[in-house]
Amino acid sequence: MKDHFTLGSFLRKYKDDEACLEHLKQIKYPSGIFCEKCQCITTFTKITSRPVYQCSCGYQISPLAGTIFEKTTTPLQYWFYAIFIMSVTRSGVSAKQLQRELGVTYKTAWRMFKQIRILMANVNNNLMDGTVEVDETFIGGAGKNRRYKWDGNEKEKQVVMGMVQRNGRAYLKHIPNTGKWTLLKQIKDNVDPQARVITDEWGGYIQLPKYGYKHDVVRHKDTYVVGDIYTQNVENLWSILKRGIYGVYRVVSKKYLQAYIDEYAWRYNHRQFNDKMFDLLLRQVAEVRVLAPRKIL
Repeated sequence: MKDHFTLGSFLRKYKDDEACLEHLKQIKYPSGIFCEKCQCITTFTKITSRPVYQCSCGYQISPLAGTIFEKTTTPLQYWFYAIFIMSVTRSGVSAKQLQRELGVTYKTAWRMFKQIRILMANVNNNLMDGTVEVDETFIGGAGKNRRYKWDGNEKEKQVVMGMVQRNGRAYLKHIPNTGKWTLLKQIKDNVDPQARVITDEWGGYIQLPKYGYKHDVVRHKDTYVVGDIYTQNVENLWSILKRGIYGVYRVVSKKYLQAYIDEYAWRYNHRQFNDKMFDLLLRQVAEVRVLAPRKIL
């Protein structure tokens, strides 16, 4: 039977801040810590009162420096737990839920998730190839029987463009409009010109063949599938995204919409790892350098 990384597994492995800090140190310095003063890799000893390790020469390092944890006053175990629940859920977790579970303020819970989403930002610069499904959807706006709240102008819809490579990754982008030049720029920036692009019948995609793309169209007024011409993968991603935005988060501002959709794209792109998503996010902590926040979390 396959072992799953459960809450019990998490609590056993990361039982306190010391265990979390030691694990972060191992991730950040897998080959040992280089002492700038001694100019060699040597032994560092944990300072009892602070998240700092010190060489015998007095030189100190902190595994938290340059990470989303820098300057935090929130227990490191709380941060690890927030990363854990973000990694094991499909539809997302609200800051309100984290507030209840950890006993922190709502502002702290919200900022923790905001920092964690930095780790989920798309950094893959490789062009998509093969067959790529492309579509756009609207988030927010007034509508019949809408029970969610859009933070800001209730009538203002936001456009999200999605691209899903068959048997590959997804890319989601908050864009200003559905005009042909906006759509074309995103495709040219992210899809190989030799790729086959499948869209619906929206006229904004009509010039794709002019730029070398093989363009197939599924006309949703008539049918949703014609052989292998369909956009079901990107549409399924829309379902997951909207279930999270409307059902879990409920209030999402235009300013932070890209960060939220990055979260869903990240989960989709790492779906094959299942129980290893938590480890992947922790690895991102060490790899993604961030500026220390002005306000202490």
